[in-house]
Amino acid sequence: MMFFKYVVIFLCGVYVNGFAQSTREAILDNIAQTGGVYYAYPVQEVIVTPVPEGYKPFYISHYARHGSRWIQSEQDYKMVLDIFEKAHQAGALTALGEDVRKRMAIVWEDAEGHGGDLTPLGVKQHRGIAERMFQNYPEVFRGNLSLSARSTVVLRCVLSMDAFCERLKELNPALRIKREACAKYMKYMNYHTPEAVRFVSHQEPWYKEYRKFKENHTHPDRMMTSLFANPDYICKHINPGELMWGLYWIASVMQNVEIGVSFYDIFEKDELFDLWQVCNYHNFVCDGPAPINNGIMTASAKPLLENILDSADEVIKSGNNTATLRFGHDGNIISLVALLQLGDMWKTETNPDKFYEAWCNFKVTPMAANVQMVFFRKEASEDIIVKFMHCEKEVNLPIETDIAPFYHWKDVEAYYRNLLNK
Repeated sequence: MMFFKYVVIFLCGVYVNGFAQSTREAILDNIAQTGGVYYAYPVQEVIVTPVPEGYKPFYISHYARHGSRWIQSEQDYKMVLDIFEKAHQAGALTALGEDVRKRMAIVWEDAEGHGGDLTPLGVKQHRGIAERMFQNYPEVFRGNLSLSARSTVVLRCVLSMDAFCERLKELNPALRIKREACAKYMKYMNYHTPEAVRFVSHQEPWYKEYRKFKENHTHPDRMMTSLFANPDYICKHINPGELMWGLYWIASVMQNVEIGVSFYDIFEKDELFDLWQVCNYHNFVCDGPAPINNGIMTASAKPLLENILDSADEVIKSGNNTATLRFGHDGNIISLVALLQLGDMWKTETNPDKFYEAWCNFKVTPMAANVQMVFFRKEASEDIIVKFMHCEKEVNLPIETDIAPFYHWKDVEAYYRNLLNK
């Protein structure tokens, strides 16, 4: 029994101490990861550290990204489809190009009218997360309880909330879940400071360096000659870089739609790695903890953190068991994770060529990414303890504790209240 205890602590510690440094080989070992923010939620076996003796869960505070979706605009599919159809009519496609054209027809049949919508897989993801939450912490959801669920006003977030809540209701029909999606809560559910809005402008200094990085990591010539038989046709009718990026986004999103179509065969691994680095660069700088933004992006999560702290205090004072469920977007998860300083997902790096070694968008915010805070209390004790999870895995905080991966709430709240005042 003692051996088992240490094994559990060691295995949890691997994640609690943060992600290992990312390498090209590790990223390409699972090619779907090069989809970045389109990486479908990775469901893995989760090891749960036993709770200190006498403590029982009573409250879960949660913020999640919407589940898997189609590409934001259906025109991103149509643009690529039209290019291949016109080339087909001109007799300018190779055998591979013709095959890609046929695949694009299947993709378009599925995607038409669905720009930015939640996919069926996205529904499954949130149902699965809700079920595991219920099974792992049944005390929180026992009886005729009242829960709060709020989403941003974007439909895919509303439907993610609905899928999550419906699964909880199936597991306990007595639950009363108030679901809301309105402008009233957008001031913390999906907030961006005026400084953050200004920073992401293409007129700001960061963009010049980013544009050069993108140009240096976009190499479409090999791909174009594999798809189009006529070099003159490419010269006159194709924007190689634009098409390569269009195919990259479509290749990346296929893991979210379950229609059995893939485009990874038309890319070399180095090409995918390079394109993904560009996307990772943009997320790191425009949403995350990159030093070049001077903490501007992370500050956008402060209203959300304040809501998390205030909501927890209110529940603790009430003595009730409940959950607060929130559903938003990738940018919100990225800034929240960095502000909370979870694991090492708030690491910094100044060299763009090494951004991926310190920070990876697919680790921080895959589709349906979530942050869960589980609160525990003990009879005849005023001490409340809490543990934090990212994508259902325990993570550490930069706060001293004698019961890792659990933390005393008084220490956690004091630390984060101080962050809010900085």
